[in-house]
Amino acid sequence: MASGALQCADCLREPPPLDRCVTACSYAWPWSACIGDFKFRGEAGWARAFATLMRSAPWAEPALEQCDLVLPMPLAAERLRERGFNQAHELARRLAPGRSDPGLLLRVRHTPAQSGLARAERLRNLQDAFALEPLRSQEIAGRRIVLVDDVMTSGASLFAAARVLREGGARHITALVIARTEFPH
Repeated sequence: MASGALQCADCLREPPPLDRCVTACSYAWPWSACIGDFKFRGEAGWARAFATLMRSAPWAEPALEQCDLVLPMPLAAERLRERGFNQAHELARRLAPGRSDPGLLLRVRHTPAQSGLARAERLRNLQDAFALEPLRSQEIAGRRIVLVDDVMTSGASLFAAARVLREGGARHITALVIARTEFPH
């Protein structure tokens, strides 16, 4: 969390695993339709335009310039087969060519889709879903990480992945997403 930033009581009691979340836009029309085409209709060509949009968000450039690694949110093997590509990896490799690493943070357990679940259910759904590649876990210690995903809804997925990175010794974690939804708590 940036120094001098105000925090709510919940965040003071249990600090979130992310130091910052940078988002380019709200998950509303026309972005929601474009992201849907990108993610669910196999239109990977959107990645370049979305990466440009993400870079234009305040604090995105400094986060990318100062980080050691850019990690895409991993997909379970089943979901990857369904979609044919990992949208977060397509974004990450365009945001940081040469520093994007899709093999370090792993999705080790397939989970049901998060949509339609309350936040507490989303958090339970993702318990033990992520892990670091065992032979490379030491690569996280002391590093500044940018964690890339397409949409942040409740934050459950990003938080679960960030906790694994924290446990691996990551020094600073910024989430960078295309869009953020309004999510009832």
